[in-house]
Amino acid sequence: MGRLVADKLGFRLIDEEIVTRAAESQDVRVDDLADVERRKSLLTRILSEVAIGAATGGPGAVMIYAPEPQPDKKSLRALIRQAINETADEGNVVIVSHAASYALANRENVLRVLVTASPETRARRLVDANGLDEKQATKSIGANDAGRADYLKRFYGIADELPTHFDLVINTDRIPADQWSELVVNAAAL
Repeated sequence: MGRLVADKLGFRLIDEEIVTRAAESQDVRVDDLADVERRKSLLTRILSEVAIGAATGGPGAVMIYAPEPQPDKKSLRALIRQAINETADEGNVVIVSHAASYALANRENVLRVLVTASPETRARRLVDANGLDEKQATKSIGANDAGRADYLKRFYGIADELPTHFDLVINTDRIPADQWSELVVNAAAL
């Protein structure tokens, strides 16, 4: 969807390149930055803590695992937000990930757009595009929504995403992509 708008505006489309840009700017591993963005299950967090701590190797034997120092998560999050801002400073760009609309919320020259649809429409699109069955698609939508909510809370302190966080909200249940993309292009021209 972002590609369509970027093409119509003649802008660059930026997605996961934000992580690469952020990593290169501060000589940080891309994997470390990508990891700070991922939502981790409770089990994953527990296993990670166990791996960092001590593991027993039999009766009376203890092995201590001392991992390499990990970059501070708060600093890594700030690095991603910085990369978003620097990318926006370059101009003529559509950024479609990393909740960039929140990082750029206080800028005058930014159009913050939320493109959405009902869970049913989103699930149907997943079934059509990826061959998932309806149950898998519904589960995927739920996981995606939970991940986004977690991301917004961790990165921006946003407990509830609201339509008022955006300049334009487009429900794509009934509006075809070429029409809603024209709405975005026209709004960007204002």
